[in-house]
Amino acid sequence: MTSPSDTPEPFRVAALYRFAAIKDCVIVRDRLKALCGTEVRGILLVAAEGINGTIAGPDAAVQVVIDGIRALPGFAELDVKYSTATTPPFLRLKVKIKPEIVTMGQVGLDPVRQAGTYVAAEEWNALIADPDTVVIDTRNDYEGAIGAFAGAVQPNTRSFREFADWFEREGRALLDKSTPPRVAMYCTGGIRCEKSTAYLKAQGVQEVHHLEGGILRYLETVPQEHSLWSGECFVFDERVAVGHGLAPGTHSLCRGCRMPVSEADRASPRYVEGVCCPRCHDERSDTQRARYAERKRQMQIAEARGTAHIGEVVGAGRATDPAD
Repeated sequence: MTSPSDTPEPFRVAALYRFAAIKDCVIVRDRLKALCGTEVRGILLVAAEGINGTIAGPDAAVQVVIDGIRALPGFAELDVKYSTATTPPFLRLKVKIKPEIVTMGQVGLDPVRQAGTYVAAEEWNALIADPDTVVIDTRNDYEGAIGAFAGAVQPNTRSFREFADWFEREGRALLDKSTPPRVAMYCTGGIRCEKSTAYLKAQGVQEVHHLEGGILRYLETVPQEHSLWSGECFVFDERVAVGHGLAPGTHSLCRGCRMPVSEADRASPRYVEGVCCPRCHDERSDTQRARYAERKRQMQIAEARGTAHIGEVVGAGRATDPAD
């Protein structure tokens, strides 16, 4: 019989961000590396506009990092969403300096002062159920494909930097009415909405709202029986997706194209674990498939030895960089 002491302790996962001015990104980057030490892994992005990322590790070690960030000037109100994982969501630590902590490519936006009106998770249902509200998903196509709010407009962008072009090409027409509708926007944790609502307001859209804390806060707060969310929420770590209550989802990650793979995808004859999925099956050469298969074999050998293989990190792909 397994005793309580034999049960592995869950990893604490902290998704965090804050827009706040940073004068010296190198100093902050080095400070974050020191705070993480050897126990905390994940990815943290530092830019002149703030900090963004997700980290995981023992509870006390993660809290040291959070407390250290909140001690930085302007970061006392750091937004953090916590969850747990039974296996390591990350296999190494990356702390990077970037031009933006979430890449939109629009010069002059100030999310601190220009962002739309926050709407608490408990009040979100009433807002998006109103027929005078246009609901816009600011995430990417592969994220919206596995879960979304009912009736949300899906821009189907491949990266967040395409959002402004989509709005000019298609989104603006959705609001072109004699009585402009209110806009409700959402994303995974809230950071993309800070920028996208600031962008819409800079474009003259007056009534813009966004989900405070993003989908993660909603799934954590709103009981499933009252939820308007359908499907799972893609997350930027090895869990791949989560559901209501932030419970682990059913999706895995294709190591060929680095996209989420559903249970139906895994049942397809075009799915080969560690090699390809129905999405990328016909886009990979025999040479690539052989290389991926060898990487999978080496990962299995490493797992049997109780060590991590670099292929696991490389294969994580999109799940490792929340900047897009």
